[in-house]
Amino acid sequence: MVALLVIGFFVFAGLYADVLWYDQLGFVEVLTTEWFARAILFFIGFVAMAAPVWASIQIAYRSRPVYAKLNSQLDRYQEVFEPLRRLAMYGIPAVLGIFAGVATASRWELVLTWLNRTPFGQTDPQFGFDVGFYVFELPFYRSVVGFASAVVLLSTILVIATSYLYGAIRVSGREVVISKSARIQIAVTAGLYLALQAVSIWLDQYAAVTEQSSLITGAAYTEVHAVIPGRGILAIIAAAVAILFFITAIIGRWRFPLVGTALLIVSSLIIGSLYPWVVQRFQVDPSERVLEEPYIQRNIDLTRDAYGVADIDEIPYEAKTDAEPGALRSDAETTASIRLMDPAVISSAFQQLQQFRQYYQFPDDLDVDRYPLPDGGTQDSIVAVRDVNLEGLGDASTWYNSHIVYTHGYGLVAAAGNQRSVDGQPVFLQSGIPSAGQLGDFQPRVYFGQTSPAYSIVGAPDGAKPVELDYPAGGNEAEQTQTTFDGDGGPKLDNAFKKLVYALKFQSEQIFLSDAVNDDSQILYDRDPIERVKKVAPYLTPDSDVYPSVVDGRIVWIVDGYTLSDQFPYSNKVSMSEAIADSEGLTPTLAFDEINYIRNSVKATVDAYDGTVTLYAWDQDDPILQTWQKIFPATIKPMSEMSGELMSHVRYPADLFKVQRAVLGRYHVDEAGSFYSREDAWSTPKDPTQPPASELLQPPYYLTMQMPGQDAPSYSLYSTFIPESRSDQSRNVLRGYLAVDSDAGSVAGKKSDGYGKLRLLSLPEDDNVPGPGQVQNTFNSDTAVGQQLNILAQGQSDVINGNLLTVPVGGGLLYVQPVYVKSTTNTSFPLLRKVLVAFGDRIAFQDTLDQALNVLFGGDSGAAAGDETVEPDQPGTEPGAEPGTGDGTDAGAGEGVQSTELQALLNRAQQALKNKQDALAKGDWGAYGQADAELAEIVSELVALADDGASGSQPPATEAPATPAPSSVKK
Repeated sequence: MVALLVIGFFVFAGLYADVLWYDQLGFVEVLTTEWFARAILFFIGFVAMAAPVWASIQIAYRSRPVYAKLNSQLDRYQEVFEPLRRLAMYGIPAVLGIFAGVATASRWELVLTWLNRTPFGQTDPQFGFDVGFYVFELPFYRSVVGFASAVVLLSTILVIATSYLYGAIRVSGREVVISKSARIQIAVTAGLYLALQAVSIWLDQYAAVTEQSSLITGAAYTEVHAVIPGRGILAIIAAAVAILFFITAIIGRWRFPLVGTALLIVSSLIIGSLYPWVVQRFQVDPSERVLEEPYIQRNIDLTRDAYGVADIDEIPYEAKTDAEPGALRSDAETTASIRLMDPAVISSAFQQLQQFRQYYQFPDDLDVDRYPLPDGGTQDSIVAVRDVNLEGLGDASTWYNSHIVYTHGYGLVAAAGNQRSVDGQPVFLQSGIPSAGQLGDFQPRVYFGQTSPAYSIVGAPDGAKPVELDYPAGGNEAEQTQTTFDGDGGPKLDNAFKKLVYALKFQSEQIFLSDAVNDDSQILYDRDPIERVKKVAPYLTPDSDVYPSVVDGRIVWIVDGYTLSDQFPYSNKVSMSEAIADSEGLTPTLAFDEINYIRNSVKATVDAYDGTVTLYAWDQDDPILQTWQKIFPATIKPMSEMSGELMSHVRYPADLFKVQRAVLGRYHVDEAGSFYSREDAWSTPKDPTQPPASELLQPPYYLTMQMPGQDAPSYSLYSTFIPESRSDQSRNVLRGYLAVDSDAGSVAGKKSDGYGKLRLLSLPEDDNVPGPGQVQNTFNSDTAVGQQLNILAQGQSDVINGNLLTVPVGGGLLYVQPVYVKSTTNTSFPLLRKVLVAFGDRIAFQDTLDQALNVLFGGDSGAAAGDETVEPDQPGTEPGAEPGTGDGTDAGAGEGVQSTELQALLNRAQQALKNKQDALAKGDWGAYGQADAELAEIVSELVALADDGASGSQPPATEAPATPAPSSVKK
């Protein structure tokens, strides 16, 4: 009894903690609605299973033949079973009922969406039902029939077992003798089971439009002309056999239902399997393209609808490959915005320049956002929050420090996407502790982040001495500062019972015993933005890439939420986890993976200071969202309540775009004949910056650019397509360029007209515009490029290729890749040193993008590149350090070095390399050491020239040669 009380209290403590968490956040309705639904469904499931099973056993037992003569074996069974009979007769139904109740309660979302279903206003082409029937109703009906079938089947089995045990069914030689009562009961339950199977088979007709056929998702020719009619016939046969069983209960003859059952089995083999195979093999296969054409067209049209790509603007694009002088003059705004700071590369630069203490951290992959410039326009920016890192405390990692003192991160750091300092560092728009920069005044403290501690205890009475570390001591007479959280971010620990509840939840007696926990304390937990959105909106699938923005004086996390379905008729199913996996991250684990419908229905924000979650209805026409709004009516705000500043930071979500590009690889073809032959199927290229054996796809990139058909540049998300790989020798040439307008505008509560507009540049098949893999290979194999990379890689440095960007400018497609140099020392970070560009089959490799474009386009590109080196005012860099300084990273060739000086150094370095190789081949280690020392001296001279630049030293644009780069270059 004591053990049960202890277990009960632990369960209660967990439930009570959930109530406190949801209540503090203002979403207790979500929790109570779910609990109420689960409780009601558990009760229904328990009763619906336990009552029929109990009744079946009771009827079978009470109608047993009292004076039946049993064999000795059954007598022994009865003797063993009789003492347990009462327990079994109640225990078996109860146990089965519990399992059924748990299973039924887990389907609470299915039941609530059925009760609150919303029509889609669109019918399927086969049966003419509203799409909502397949999304909300059919899964519910099939689930109910499946549950009822399980109940009847288990009841039948237990009836037979009970009847046999107590002699109502006896085997006498080859004869089976069944008592009248047992016959009636078995016949009735068997008839009910067959009747339910008839309903199930009938419903299976409609499921054909969401199942995978031999060619497409949805009912194709064989399904329409053989499978669907066959299921209708089988349902009628099953219903007829069910009637025969009911007749047997009356007349007592088993011949008719047994013959009917045999007929049903034979019919299912012939009608359900053989006939569809004959139709497919001898009618469809010889004329598949013609016969399947209308069904393929259904699949194309409804797939494009379901994934939101039906209104894509496909633009034929005759891409130029000749780099003519002045070709980029009309695209000057786009080239000025090209982002050279790679958010997947420069995280270590943020860490070294802005981390300051080991108990702070930045994520490995930074985010891209945009902020207004002082003179108008917007600036694509690399952003990240400086979050707390408890692992950095080392020996100071006590419970008090981990949960009372080090409670939060501090500040948002932003760097210009298209600028660098004179030594290749990021140019910070917002940085330092205390935070300062161009983003204005905002609350810098980050209590809720992606890597926040499991829990922190904050808050104190008015006048109490602050104990939370706000920010450390630094230069300019800055002292270590403490703070006290003064928001409403978590449940209050204002009595002993709550302290005990959370001590049990987190298995820490300190929560209950510590003097630092007082009546004004709050406990902050479940602090990851994605986790918080999942808990308050369990019907949403959050985007895997959340990002921080400064909005209305606060740091907020912006989270895109999706409503999904796998029951949209005729829509092709894709694995969402596979579609969104690329080189920016590992394949995520999703509860809902196979989908054929997706909408970005909700934009959510999570306040980084107090954890407030706000949900905005973004796609207000989505029937699934409308259904959930009926279930949780007070949890989602209309889009009209979004501020203008928030609208200016909302973007088109990356995961949605990845799913759409996966679909458009095949479904950009909207004509059934071409689709069938797969003559123009595309795929997303592999990331060329990854190792050759890598299968990771190239991620889409956010850029401000002007697509054909646009009047001005806009913040966009893009990806490229190459021909679908059918062999190892597939050509890596561009076939398509997909971009979507990601700028929602800055008008409060109103999307810009262009937001979400998809544009697809379709390149002719006879065009030979190189794809990303081919361009990267050209960069890697160019002799002149290789020589310079080899020099940059000397002196214990690595050369890192940044993201390979593709930009539609100059009537063609321009490739841009930043090149970073990183020292191999422990405190190093990458410095942007060079820029590779390609247009057609020509490339250039220079110190700045502007120089590279001019070389590439005959001396005058007409562009206004935005990567000029600057000496920025970097406020608030590491306390006590000078702005813009590094920490021991080896620098490559800097700006301003004269061409003659650089060329002389390159020639000397090449000769030194040759001398090293010759000495190595001869085994002359003295000569080898001398050559190595000379090479080190040359590298030192290059470092000394770094501050002067190398504006005139670049080699001319070259054709792509076959000579490989020196093997010593590290990537």
